Amino acid sequence: MTKTVVGFSKLTKEEKINWLAEAFLSDNASAKTILTNYWNNNKQLQQLHDEFIENTISNFYLPYAVAPNFIINNRPYVIPMAVEESSVVAAAALVAKFWQKRGGFTATVIATTKTGHVHFMYDGRVEELQDYFKAIHPKLLEATESITKNMRARGGGILGIALKDKTDKLPNYYQLQVTFETKDSMGANFINSCLEAIATAFQKDGIEIVMSILSNYVPECLVRAEVSCKIEEFSDKNPYQMAEKFYRAVQIATVEPYRAVTHNKGIMNGIDAVVIATGNDFRAVEAGAHAYASRNGHYQSLTDCSIDNGIFKFWIEIPLALGTVGGLTALHPLAKLSLELLQKPSAKELMQIVAVAGLAQNFAALKALTTTGIQHGHMKMHLQNMLNQLGASPQEKEKLTRHFKDKKISYNAATEALEKLRVK
Repeated sequence: MTKTVVGFSKLTKEEKINWLAEAFLSDNASAKTILTNYWNNNKQLQQLHDEFIENTISNFYLPYAVAPNFIINNRPYVIPMAVEESSVVAAAALVAKFWQKRGGFTATVIATTKTGHVHFMYDGRVEELQDYFKAIHPKLLEATESITKNMRARGGGILGIALKDKTDKLPNYYQLQVTFETKDSMGANFINSCLEAIATAFQKDGIEIVMSILSNYVPECLVRAEVSCKIEEFSDKNPYQMAEKFYRAVQIATVEPYRAVTHNKGIMNGIDAVVIATGNDFRAVEAGAHAYASRNGHYQSLTDCSIDNGIFKFWIEIPLALGTVGGLTALHPLAKLSLELLQKPSAKELMQIVAVAGLAQNFAALKALTTTGIQHGHMKMHLQNMLNQLGASPQEKEKLTRHFKDKKISYNAATEALEKLRVK
């Protein structure tokens, strides 16, 4: 069968699978079984998933879990997480319990401004462009009135439009920088619609509109989360030494990009899991967070730490553009359930919860790294995955879990232990 196809999107789901199986997959029957096994038996629900994107042939599941015992701003939370990495939820739950006894987490939204740009080229005199911008400014706002009406009724809308001269970066390059408040909506479609309307109204000889698009870099949509305790409460053994070691680990991630990337990846383990569970855009969040980590000219830690006057403090400041209305948050049943589990938060409250999840994940990783090492807990959680790969029965898994309770875990060790068990 040919490996090119015309009109693929118009084929039924079964026809798409049949073509793929015959053109690209060696074991047709097995491939078809795998794909159809992941269809939802609820036809209405499956149709909803099919319509999220184009050319859907099946569902790709992530485990959906919860981490209990979080206290955020003196309020209890159970945080939903959709993630495949074995140690993430366990680490979050462990840290939640640790800080629950020490006053919990505090979180504050610093700002919620989002930004988009009309990017254009202009080869005339800058003074003429500035005069034109001042004259047409009211008409640019008028051009968006029908789009912003509902958002303005909720207290949001366009905050400002500024002309930016970028010719020192690229010849003839300018921007209209537009700032927005989108309240409980993430606002991507709203922002892009406004920008395109502004671009259409911004017409003049010599102006060439290149593109109109929101930015996922949102340094003015910022949230802070932190924990603190007396140093003697930091650890049961050698608390001053452990707190100092933890502090040094954060310092290393601040000055060494090789470490900072892995450090921040751990933060995003927690953040992405909640962002996905609530139907938000984890790719936008990732891009914005990593750009923010480079804001000082080199890539560095998103978290910080201090030890002053006998108090240990650990915090994160991170840009998060999130929504609790619109998009998948209104369509995906599990996303809606996640928001209900979180007590129907506003966008600001969700920013705080997500920042706390990232801070908790980073705390767990640094505490492990500076004490037992990261592999001790990670491999303990990963043992079940290994045993599943090796085809262990439920009874074998139970015995081997007990066997490895106080032993070092590796794939080879698990293989040998399973072989010995079966010989016996």
